[in-house]
Amino acid sequence: MNRFAALLDRLAYEPRRNAKIALIAGYFRDTPDPARGLALAALTGGLKFRHAKPGIVRALIEERTDPVLFRMSYDYVGDLSETVALIWPAPAAGIGDDQARLPDDHERSRDDQRRSTDDHDDGAADLSLPEIVDALANAGKAELPGLLAGLLDRLDETGRWALLKLITGGLRVGVSARLAKTAVAALGDLRPAEIEEVWHGLEPPYEPLFSWAEGRSGKPAISDPVPFRPVMLSHALEDGDFEKLDAADFAAEWKWDGIRVQAVAATGEDGRHARRLYSRTGDDISRSFPDLLESLDFEGAIDGELLVVREGRVQSFNTLQQRLNRKAVTPKMLAQYPAHLIAYDLLVDGEVDLRELPFSERRTRLETLADGLDRDRISLSPLVDFGTWEDLTAARADPADHGASADADAVEGVMIKRRDSAYLAGRIKGHWWKWKRDPFNVDAVLLYAQRGHGKRSSFYSDYTFGVWRQGPAGEELVPVGKAYFGFTDEELRKLDRFVRQNTINRFGPVREVTHEPESGLVLEIAFEGLARSTRHKSGLAMRFPRIGRIRWDKRPADADRIEALQALLKGE
Repeated sequence: MNRFAALLDRLAYEPRRNAKIALIAGYFRDTPDPARGLALAALTGGLKFRHAKPGIVRALIEERTDPVLFRMSYDYVGDLSETVALIWPAPAAGIGDDQARLPDDHERSRDDQRRSTDDHDDGAADLSLPEIVDALANAGKAELPGLLAGLLDRLDETGRWALLKLITGGLRVGVSARLAKTAVAALGDLRPAEIEEVWHGLEPPYEPLFSWAEGRSGKPAISDPVPFRPVMLSHALEDGDFEKLDAADFAAEWKWDGIRVQAVAATGEDGRHARRLYSRTGDDISRSFPDLLESLDFEGAIDGELLVVREGRVQSFNTLQQRLNRKAVTPKMLAQYPAHLIAYDLLVDGEVDLRELPFSERRTRLETLADGLDRDRISLSPLVDFGTWEDLTAARADPADHGASADADAVEGVMIKRRDSAYLAGRIKGHWWKWKRDPFNVDAVLLYAQRGHGKRSSFYSDYTFGVWRQGPAGEELVPVGKAYFGFTDEELRKLDRFVRQNTINRFGPVREVTHEPESGLVLEIAFEGLARSTRHKSGLAMRFPRIGRIRWDKRPADADRIEALQALLKGE
């Protein structure tokens, strides 16, 4: 466990991508199975402990220390795992020994002990990562607090921090799942895309994956008839890109405001027709969309956008949200919010993998396939007609007059794809671009600020802002959103200084700042859209708000009013 903790600690302070890959690959080379596979699962978000919740950690630390001291420390540090790791008191002699000992059914054999020497260190000689993961995964809700307290008693500060990060699932060490898989590929001659190809058919501790990466065995066999294929991603269009590109080499489609999905259907070895719907990250979301699943009457894999279509019109993302993250879907919900797939690429046709073919050929085969599908559930993403970049600019600015018609409100920009581009996993530059429509902007007043997490734990970096409205007692500011990005490090320091110097009230980790008509701070907020919301005092909810500019030059009295936002709502 201590070696895994040391890895996380070094990763947290290493800013260079290649150096992070080297650190992870080095750990994988020097660490035996199954410990390295569990570490990989932790880095990629693949470890889940059903009963391990932050509330248990808070309850434990408040039993061991002064609750007021803990809350003050947490307010200052801003990270629960780091706070508890630092102030967890050493146990009195003889106290905690029974709790620290893992249950008998988690004891290791002597062979296991020899295999796990990588995790041994003074003070925690009997704690290996596999043992800890196994114990946490099998502990009941009543057992978990005692088990966790015992483990915390036996680990040092770094070990405690790593353990708490492990169970709460928020490592925040600057390592994406893609980066961790790249480190696995670095163990041999594999490409990251090859790791991605088999990833979703494997489970921790990934022993066949490591054996393949190190050249000790062949590619792991995936028996699933409807596997997930890694998606191809785009780059945001930047200033000057058009000058380097010939419009004749590209096709364009509308960028729909839904969620990226992959619909896969095939006949298994048992002769049964299997269907599955995946999110862009490979999560199986089939159970949430049974209405769409039953319409996957084809053999292959379609890349597309999941939306809600009612009476032939594509609805906004806010409507789709009614169907997202639902454990159970009622008949009423299925009727009110019917799921629909807009198909824009074909990865597999029958048993033929098309990903190496150019986009233009895949598109032709997709059009043929789409002709035989249920059009109430699956439709073809229309191409945007353009001859020059100026034509495409006009279409992006006004989708309704360039083919999107009544569906224009669900368009958030255009996708630009090379006609000769193969379907390449990951974000490969030079093939696909996304060109989103310009965001909405509003001038709002800073109301509250909260400390951030991780590297921002010492700064007030999460900002709640509001606009003016007529209240019962006159003009008042009402919160309309919260933003925590869009500014530079230098701007963050200035914002943090403003918060500290203009605090008028404190509510735990939150500070209220001055916000009078002539005294306060105006923020220009950029956002992608609005929706009505009964959960917010303003009656509105912003989508993807971020700070566009800090308006040091404006008075709060000059900020926008709620009526300006209400006028942006669709249909008004």
